[in-house]
Amino acid sequence: MALSRKAKIFQITTSVIFITIAAVAIFQRQAILDWWTLRNYTPASAVAQLADQSTMTDTGKRIFYLNDPKIQDKASFYNSCKFGENTIVLGCYTKNDGIFVLKVDDPRLSGVEQVTAAHEMLHAAYDRLSTKEKVDIDNQLNTFYNTLQDAEVRSKIELYRKNGANITNELHSILGTEVETLTPALEKYYAKYFANRSKVVAYTKQYENEFISRKNKVADLDSQLSSIEQKVVANNAELNAQQQSINAESDRLDSLLRSGNVEAYNAAVPAYNRRIPAFNALVSQTEALVARYKEILTERNKIAVEAQELNKALNSSIQSASDPIQNL
Repeated sequence: MALSRKAKIFQITTSVIFITIAAVAIFQRQAILDWWTLRNYTPASAVAQLADQSTMTDTGKRIFYLNDPKIQDKASFYNSCKFGENTIVLGCYTKNDGIFVLKVDDPRLSGVEQVTAAHEMLHAAYDRLSTKEKVDIDNQLNTFYNTLQDAEVRSKIELYRKNGANITNELHSILGTEVETLTPALEKYYAKYFANRSKVVAYTKQYENEFISRKNKVADLDSQLSSIEQKVVANNAELNAQQQSINAESDRLDSLLRSGNVEAYNAAVPAYNRRIPAFNALVSQTEALVARYKEILTERNKIAVEAQELNKALNSSIQSASDPIQNL
């Protein structure tokens, strides 16, 4: 039996609705899957705090939470991330296991966890890009990196290169969290993930300065120690020469007395006596330099120990209490 005109219109409208729903479902498949995954998820307070402190947008938070991030102590983190004994790792991400962040309790290193969380979230975000999106962002990242003069960042990237890492993937995380000024296009891109990317970079600069300031201070103190050491060596050489000359003159004066040549003895004594205060002054100056050297060395070693403590706080490999710490 033929359908009425109204029935045909209803049938066509219904088909269009189903097609539209199907199309939306296809194009929004990832969003639907994300919603389904997170429908009963509540992040731990510390995890949510990291997301807020690193100014993750809703998109950034969604990607972060989808990977069930965990903040772990060294033992748990070591087992979760499975890295080499001599490797410094602060966080890791894999599609299967999610995101892990090393817990860093040292207040001098405030900011490490926030930057690490942002860094690993960007790795997860990179994985979600389409092939076309990756080609586009890879070109932008590599073009920018080729002009970058930041020695610290370039050193990190070269280390990743030597270890066979995916460089553009690492650039995606490092440039986004550690470089203050990017191109307008890159800033717009990262704005999808961070409401205030500069705050993340500020965290990076904050904790990196703890290392840089101590490294520079130790270098300055080492320079002072070297200068004092050279002066002390020169003074000691001069003192030895003066001592030999004074001793020789003393022997000569004694000889004059023994031979009864009192006139020659008396004539030479004033010049001899004038040499003694200058000698003693140089001795005092050298002793003061040695005392200053010890003070600077104590200060230098204190700062070096602080730097070692900071390095140890970020060393996520499992060490016993007796394990040596590498000198600065």
